[in-house]
Amino acid sequence: MNRICAALDVGDPGAAERLASRLLGHVGLFKVGLELFVAHGRAAVEAVRRFGQPIFLDLKLHDIPQTVEGAARGAASLGVDYVTVHASGGVEMIRAARRALPRTKLLAVTALTSLGPDDLDAVGLSRDAVPRLAKLAMGAGADGIVCSPQEVAALRAALGPGPLLVVPGIRPAGTGSGDQRRTGTPAEAVRAGANILVIGRALRDAPDPAAAADAIAREIASLP
Repeated sequence: MNRICAALDVGDPGAAERLASRLLGHVGLFKVGLELFVAHGRAAVEAVRRFGQPIFLDLKLHDIPQTVEGAARGAASLGVDYVTVHASGGVEMIRAARRALPRTKLLAVTALTSLGPDDLDAVGLSRDAVPRLAKLAMGAGADGIVCSPQEVAALRAALGPGPLLVVPGIRPAGTGSGDQRRTGTPAEAVRAGANILVIGRALRDAPDPAAAADAIAREIASLP
Protein backbone atom coordinates (compact mmCIF):
# COMPACT_ATOMS: atom_id res chain seq x y z
CA MET A 1 0.00 0.00 0.00
CA ASN A 2 1.26 3.46 -0.90
CA ARG A 3 0.73 5.53 2.27
CA ILE A 4 1.09 8.93 0.60
CA CYS A 5 -2.02 11.06 0.23
CA ALA A 6 -1.38 14.05 -2.03
CA ALA A 7 -3.23 17.13 -0.86
CA LEU A 8 -4.40 18.89 -4.02
CA ASP A 9 -4.40 22.32 -2.39
CA VAL A 10 -4.63 24.34 -5.58
CA GLY A 11 -6.94 27.03 -6.87
CA ASP A 12 -9.17 25.30 -9.40
CA PRO A 13 -10.14 21.87 -10.77
CA GLY A 14 -7.85 22.23 -13.77
CA ALA A 15 -4.84 22.75 -11.54
CA ALA A 16 -5.94 19.81 -9.38
CA GLU A 17 -6.18 17.60 -12.45
CA ARG A 18 -2.74 18.65 -13.68
CA LEU A 19 -1.11 18.00 -10.31
CA ALA A 20 -2.89 14.66 -9.95
CA SER A 21 -1.73 13.61 -13.41
CA ARG A 22 1.89 14.29 -12.44
CA LEU A 23 1.52 12.26 -9.24
CA LEU A 24 -0.44 9.33 -10.63
CA GLY A 25 1.42 6.12 -9.84
CA HIS A 26 3.56 7.84 -7.22
CA VAL A 27 0.97 8.33 -4.44
CA GLY A 28 -1.82 6.22 -2.99
CA LEU A 29 -4.72 8.68 -2.87
CA PHE A 30 -5.75 12.26 -3.58
CA LYS A 31 -7.17 14.77 -1.12
CA VAL A 32 -9.65 17.48 -2.09
CA GLY A 33 -9.67 20.08 0.66
CA LEU A 34 -12.05 22.70 1.93
CA GLU A 35 -10.81 25.67 -0.11
CA LEU A 36 -11.00 23.88 -3.46
CA PHE A 37 -14.33 22.22 -2.67
CA VAL A 38 -16.08 25.36 -1.43
CA ALA A 39 -15.01 27.23 -4.56
CA HIS A 40 -15.81 24.52 -7.09
CA GLY A 41 -17.93 21.81 -5.44
CA ARG A 42 -18.54 18.60 -7.35
CA ALA A 43 -16.22 19.72 -10.16
CA ALA A 44 -13.28 19.55 -7.77
CA VAL A 45 -13.97 15.85 -7.12
CA GLU A 46 -14.79 15.01 -10.73
CA ALA A 47 -11.49 16.55 -11.87
CA VAL A 48 -9.53 13.75 -10.20
CA ARG A 49 -12.01 10.89 -10.32
CA ARG A 50 -10.83 9.73 -13.74
CA PHE A 51 -7.45 8.73 -12.29
CA GLY A 52 -9.06 5.86 -10.39
CA GLN A 53 -7.36 6.64 -7.08
CA PRO A 54 -9.20 6.80 -3.73
CA ILE A 55 -10.47 10.32 -3.01
CA PHE A 56 -10.25 11.90 0.44
CA LEU A 57 -12.76 14.76 0.83
CA ASP A 58 -11.40 16.78 3.72
CA LEU A 59 -14.32 18.99 4.79
CA LYS A 60 -13.87 18.76 8.58
CA LEU A 61 -17.61 18.99 9.15
CA HIS A 62 -18.55 20.57 12.48
CA ASP A 63 -22.16 21.59 13.15
CA ILE A 64 -25.30 20.31 14.82
CA PRO A 65 -25.98 16.61 14.12
CA GLN A 66 -28.86 17.17 11.68
CA THR A 67 -26.84 19.60 9.58
CA VAL A 68 -23.78 17.35 9.54
CA GLU A 69 -25.89 14.35 8.56
CA GLY A 70 -27.26 16.25 5.58
CA ALA A 71 -23.85 17.51 4.53
CA ALA A 72 -22.33 14.05 4.92
CA ARG A 73 -25.12 12.59 2.80
CA GLY A 74 -24.19 15.06 0.08
CA ALA A 75 -20.54 14.00 0.36
CA ALA A 76 -21.59 10.35 0.09
CA SER A 77 -23.39 11.11 -3.18
CA LEU A 78 -20.06 12.18 -4.66
CA GLY A 79 -18.71 8.64 -4.27
CA VAL A 80 -15.63 9.68 -2.31
CA ASP A 81 -13.74 7.19 -0.16
CA TYR A 82 -12.93 9.26 2.96
CA VAL A 83 -14.70 12.19 4.67
CA THR A 84 -13.62 14.12 7.77
CA VAL A 85 -15.56 15.57 10.69
CA HIS A 86 -14.31 17.33 13.81
CA ALA A 87 -14.27 14.98 16.78
CA SER A 88 -15.05 17.93 19.03
CA GLY A 89 -18.54 18.03 17.50
CA GLY A 90 -19.42 15.25 19.91
CA VAL A 91 -20.84 11.75 19.90
CA GLU A 92 -24.23 12.51 18.37
CA MET A 93 -22.72 14.53 15.55
CA ILE A 94 -20.29 11.74 14.68
CA ARG A 95 -23.08 9.17 14.80
CA ALA A 96 -25.12 11.34 12.45
CA ALA A 97 -22.24 11.46 9.99
CA ARG A 98 -21.82 7.71 10.31
CA ARG A 99 -25.46 7.12 9.36
CA ALA A 100 -25.02 9.22 6.24
CA LEU A 101 -21.76 7.55 5.20
CA PRO A 102 -22.39 3.79 5.36
CA ARG A 103 -19.83 2.95 2.66
CA THR A 104 -17.36 5.79 3.21
CA LYS A 105 -14.48 5.83 5.67
CA LEU A 106 -15.29 8.38 8.37
CA LEU A 107 -12.26 10.13 9.87
CA ALA A 108 -12.42 12.32 12.96
CA VAL A 109 -10.08 15.29 13.30
CA THR A 110 -8.78 15.72 16.83
CA ALA A 111 -6.78 18.98 16.97
CA LEU A 112 -5.54 20.96 14.00
CA THR A 113 -1.80 20.69 13.36
CA SER A 114 -1.60 24.49 13.21
CA LEU A 115 -2.26 24.62 16.98
CA GLY A 116 0.69 24.51 19.36
CA PRO A 117 0.40 23.71 23.08
CA ASP A 118 -0.41 27.30 24.04
CA ASP A 119 -3.01 27.53 21.28
CA LEU A 120 -4.70 24.37 22.52
CA ASP A 121 -4.92 25.86 26.00
CA ALA A 122 -6.28 29.12 24.62
CA VAL A 123 -9.18 27.44 22.83
CA GLY A 124 -10.00 25.26 25.81
CA LEU A 125 -8.41 22.02 24.65
CA SER A 126 -6.27 20.58 27.40
CA ARG A 127 -3.02 18.76 26.70
CA ASP A 128 -4.83 15.39 26.83
CA ALA A 129 -7.54 16.48 24.37
CA VAL A 130 -6.28 14.44 21.42
CA PRO A 131 -6.52 10.98 23.04
CA ARG A 132 -9.85 11.86 24.68
CA LEU A 133 -11.34 13.04 21.39
CA ALA A 134 -9.94 10.04 19.56
CA LYS A 135 -11.53 7.56 21.95
CA LEU A 136 -14.82 9.45 21.82
CA ALA A 137 -14.84 9.39 18.02
CA MET A 138 -14.01 5.72 17.73
CA GLY A 139 -16.73 4.90 20.23
CA ALA A 140 -19.20 6.87 18.10
CA GLY A 141 -18.40 4.89 14.95
CA ALA A 142 -15.49 6.61 13.23
CA ASP A 143 -13.16 4.45 11.16
CA GLY A 144 -10.07 6.44 12.01
CA ILE A 145 -8.48 9.52 13.46
CA VAL A 146 -6.68 12.51 12.00
CA CYS A 147 -3.85 13.60 14.28
CA SER A 148 -0.46 15.27 14.16
CA PRO A 149 2.77 13.25 13.88
CA GLN A 150 3.47 13.99 17.52
CA GLU A 151 0.42 12.06 18.74
CA VAL A 152 0.59 8.98 16.55
CA ALA A 153 2.52 6.71 18.91
CA ALA A 154 0.30 7.47 21.90
CA LEU A 155 -2.89 6.97 19.89
CA ARG A 156 -1.68 3.73 18.37
CA ALA A 157 -0.90 2.45 21.85
CA ALA A 158 -4.27 3.59 23.18
CA LEU A 159 -6.45 2.50 20.26
CA GLY A 160 -4.68 -0.64 19.09
CA PRO A 161 -3.88 -1.73 15.54
CA GLY A 162 -7.35 -1.41 14.02
CA PRO A 163 -8.16 2.29 13.57
CA LEU A 164 -6.77 4.25 10.67
CA LEU A 165 -4.38 6.98 11.75
CA VAL A 166 -4.23 9.69 9.10
CA VAL A 167 -1.46 12.21 9.65
CA PRO A 168 -1.09 15.71 8.19
CA GLY A 169 1.69 18.07 9.24
CA ILE A 170 4.23 15.90 7.45
CA ARG A 171 7.43 17.72 6.59
CA PRO A 172 10.32 15.88 4.91
CA ALA A 173 13.66 16.57 6.57
CA GLY A 174 15.06 19.95 5.60
CA THR A 175 11.73 21.57 4.70
CA GLY A 176 10.05 24.40 6.61
CA SER A 177 7.02 23.91 8.82
CA GLY A 178 5.02 26.81 7.35
CA ASP A 179 1.88 27.46 9.39
CA GLN A 180 1.97 24.01 10.98
CA ARG A 181 3.03 23.73 14.61
CA ARG A 182 2.94 20.01 15.43
CA THR A 183 4.89 18.39 12.62
CA GLY A 184 7.11 15.39 11.91
CA THR A 185 8.95 13.63 9.12
CA PRO A 186 7.42 10.81 7.05
CA ALA A 187 9.67 8.24 8.69
CA GLU A 188 8.82 9.45 12.20
CA ALA A 189 5.09 9.22 11.53
CA VAL A 190 5.19 5.77 9.95
CA ARG A 191 7.52 4.42 12.62
CA ALA A 192 5.03 5.60 15.23
CA GLY A 193 2.14 3.80 13.55
CA ALA A 194 0.63 6.11 10.90
CA ASN A 195 -1.37 4.49 8.09
CA ILE A 196 -1.71 7.47 5.73
CA LEU A 197 0.49 10.55 5.39
CA VAL A 198 -1.19 13.69 4.06
CA ILE A 199 1.40 15.73 2.17
CA GLY A 200 0.67 19.01 0.45
CA ARG A 201 3.28 21.70 -0.06
CA ALA A 202 6.23 19.30 -0.20
CA LEU A 203 4.68 17.78 -3.34
CA ARG A 204 2.73 20.69 -4.81
CA ASP A 205 5.63 23.14 -4.68
CA ALA A 206 8.36 20.70 -5.73
CA PRO A 207 9.99 21.21 -9.16
CA ASP A 208 9.20 17.55 -9.82
CA PRO A 209 6.26 16.39 -7.65
CA ALA A 210 6.61 12.76 -8.73
CA ALA A 211 10.29 12.68 -7.75
CA ALA A 212 9.44 14.28 -4.41
CA ALA A 213 6.79 11.61 -3.77
CA ASP A 214 9.23 8.85 -4.74
CA ALA A 215 11.82 10.21 -2.31
CA ILE A 216 9.28 10.11 0.51
CA ALA A 217 8.27 6.56 -0.48
CA ARG A 218 11.92 5.47 -0.36
CA GLU A 219 12.33 7.05 3.07
CA ILE A 220 9.37 5.05 4.34
CA ALA A 221 10.49 1.83 2.62
CA SER A 222 13.92 2.05 4.23
CA LEU A 223 12.49 1.76 7.74
CA PRO A 224 13.47 -1.44 9.55
